[in-house]
Amino acid sequence: MANPGSSPSAGRFEVRVTSDSHFSWIRTRLSIERTMMSWIRTATALIGFGFAIVQFFERLEQMPGVRPAAYPGAARDLGLALIGCGVLALLIAVWQYLWIIRYLWGGSFAPIAGPTREGVQAPVIVIAVLLIGIGLFAFFAVLLRLV
Repeated sequence: MANPGSSPSAGRFEVRVTSDSHFSWIRTRLSIERTMMSWIRTATALIGFGFAIVQFFERLEQMPGVRPAAYPGAARDLGLALIGCGVLALLIAVWQYLWIIRYLWGGSFAPIAGPTREGVQAPVIVIAVLLIGIGLFAFFAVLLRLV
């Protein structure tokens, strides 16, 4: 028998409109934010390491007395791969973040989500988009040897 203060979901479980379910929803939302911030940290590290590897080995080749590398393009290719992985990971993380946020604000979760979705800003998305732009700039700068 259904509780009068609940609304049925897509058949998997029942969402009760109570304060504990609202706070559970908030904890889930904050958990998603923390996961997105972790992806941002990981992508920043991948992009930064990729760019640093390219710069380090290019400077190393220019030093006097240093033997030439056996595979001169290896450092550049590794750097491009790391930068590309960072950008790709961030794109996938943004897509997943937006998908789960839409899921949490819609359907049977709407009554426990809060009064309105308007005014809810996600600064992690702004940072992620900026980092995607920086990563793409770094990728093409290394690819086209602009740096």
